[in-house]
Amino acid sequence: MAANTVITIGRQTGSGGRDVGKLLAKELGIKCYDKELLDRAAKDSGICHELFEHHDEKPTNSFLYSLVMDTYSFGYSSAAFADMPINHKVFLAQFDTIKKIAQEESCVMVGRCADYALAEYPGTLSVFIHADLDKRIRRLAKVYNLTDSAAKDQIQKSDKKRASYYNYYTSKKWGDSASYNLCLDSGVLGVEGCVEMIKAAIDLKKKTKAW
Repeated sequence: MAANTVITIGRQTGSGGRDVGKLLAKELGIKCYDKELLDRAAKDSGICHELFEHHDEKPTNSFLYSLVMDTYSFGYSSAAFADMPINHKVFLAQFDTIKKIAQEESCVMVGRCADYALAEYPGTLSVFIHADLDKRIRRLAKVYNLTDSAAKDQIQKSDKKRASYYNYYTSKKWGDSASYNLCLDSGVLGVEGCVEMIKAAIDLKKKTKAW
């Protein structure tokens, strides 16, 4: 049985990565999971949805990280899970949900280290969307009616948070081309251009029997 096609999208703030994911999913006739991942993880785990919102793409400290990774690597019992700090539970529940969704259906997943969670899944194509800072500032300022200064501040804070989260929970570096199958500049290609490039990459990967 062929693996489902799962496109994971990492993105710089203001790059339009979320829009790329939504348009790609629409054109492929599959679902896009962004905040929906939190809804599903909360439902699957029984953990309060607000806790997923609170911990969403936020880094934890190194001690908690090591404990989480030990638990995640070696499995955990229901009793051990019950005794875990909430950081552990949210992390494990989200990763488990990402893996479960990939087994169930072809889809697009935005952020939340989905590329790392699915590193061993054969149907995954990991993508990172970026753009020059000036273009991201203009985009964010226009979308949210912000001043350039406020947009720049929001971009820097959000990207720092995403990078810290990704670098902690994966063995890779956020935004580094070596961490992804495909990196695209939305400032040059536009949202539609990025979607076309990803679709071409999917077709090429299938033709070369990489899936």
